Amino acid sequence: MSDTITYEITIGMETHAELRTKSKMFCGCSAEFGGEPNSHVCPVCMGLPGSLPAPNARAIAFVVRTAMALHCQINSPTIFHRKNYFYPDLPKAYQISQYGDSPIGTHGYIDVTVKGETRRIGIHRVHLEEDTGKLFHNPGDVSSLVDYNRCGVPLMEIVSEPDIHSPEEAQEYAKTLRNILVYLGVSDGKMEEGSFRCEPNISIHQPGTPLGTRTELKNLNSFRVLLKSAEAEIKRQEQVIRAGGAIQQATLRWDEANGVTTPMRFKENEADYRYFPDPDLVPLEFSAEYLAEQRDALPELPTEKSARFVRDYGLSAYDADVLTSERPMAEYFEAAAKAAGDPKAAANWVTGQLLANLNAEGHDITETKVRAEDLGAMIRLIGDGTISGKIAKTVFDEMFQTGKPPRQIVDEKGLVQVSDEGAIEAIVEQVLAAHPDEAARFRGGEEKLMGFFVGQVMKASKGKANPGLANSVLKKKLS
Repeated sequence: MSDTITYEITIGMETHAELRTKSKMFCGCSAEFGGEPNSHVCPVCMGLPGSLPAPNARAIAFVVRTAMALHCQINSPTIFHRKNYFYPDLPKAYQISQYGDSPIGTHGYIDVTVKGETRRIGIHRVHLEEDTGKLFHNPGDVSSLVDYNRCGVPLMEIVSEPDIHSPEEAQEYAKTLRNILVYLGVSDGKMEEGSFRCEPNISIHQPGTPLGTRTELKNLNSFRVLLKSAEAEIKRQEQVIRAGGAIQQATLRWDEANGVTTPMRFKENEADYRYFPDPDLVPLEFSAEYLAEQRDALPELPTEKSARFVRDYGLSAYDADVLTSERPMAEYFEAAAKAAGDPKAAANWVTGQLLANLNAEGHDITETKVRAEDLGAMIRLIGDGTISGKIAKTVFDEMFQTGKPPRQIVDEKGLVQVSDEGAIEAIVEQVLAAHPDEAARFRGGEEKLMGFFVGQVMKASKGKANPGLANSVLKKKLS
């Protein structure tokens, strides 16, 4: 088969998000992450005979709100099913889930932007189920350990339409979706703890031909891994087809060490799960009043907030998108802007120096020692002439390391800007006396030397001279 043949990529995304509830989906056990293994369990989540499930109302509300935020149709009534399969991390031998014919939400969408182009990705369904336990495989041993603490934790699954056509688009879709869930407050989105997991279904085909056989990458827990594994799987499928082989429908895992996808099991078909309505759980019906309450509980979402930042604060679309990319950052910026009285300056400091310092240390904005109100206070000190922009960088670095308020740092280190014209005149006269040749050249027409003189004044004043006043005095003395 010719290597010149090109292939179209089709990706549908399944994402799972653990919901921020105190208790599990069908029992009162703690849904908190971690804990001693098998300490958050009871007869219900362990599936012991005679135990009966009772649905978590808060989890249901969270899924309804998510479906609304994703522009979905809300289905009522909706029912729970039993999805039957045998695996050690599922003690009941079935998972309580929702079959495709009656999920809570259907036919929605989200918009994602990749390389300046915005595309609409359809949402096929949003449904509610319970999470499984967690297996720990012992290296070099045939045995495994299982922790059932996670078993029964409320889990929302969001399934996209096969509208994604590149690994970069898949990555941006996942980032956008995670951001929406965190804004909604329904999930903490902590991928390192498994609270948000991505499972792309990938196929390739020649243009004008039917879609190819898909494979599913399981439980990807970082955006970097999502991108790398999707790229590797597309490359693998191309190599198989070019060699005359056929793609087998399978569930794959990502081998980080070797940078390849490897099979876990050949993919089951829907019939293998033997779905049927759970006889222990009644259908859920949503009244008009209930749906109105859930819609009223929706917060301002990222796209709406970004548009408001552009409209109300005069920010660029790029800065607004950066600031709204995480809910804590958006809240931090608004607090700093209010304290500073200068939104554009606050945006510049947050997207510039603050994020640069945080990224260098591998931290996010929730971990900074610089209080938003203190950043705003520092910007006010620049605005009223107490400190210069150059001094502000020194003050900010000290704030970042110690968490001290800016005024305390300025007073302790004697960093108040010199704005007394007489004091600056004395410094200017010293500089001109020390550089008579440059002064003569300036008077002879080399006006670009003004930058040199301002630099010398700032150096002589240890950065404390008011730059604008220094420039004015220099012009007067050199004229």
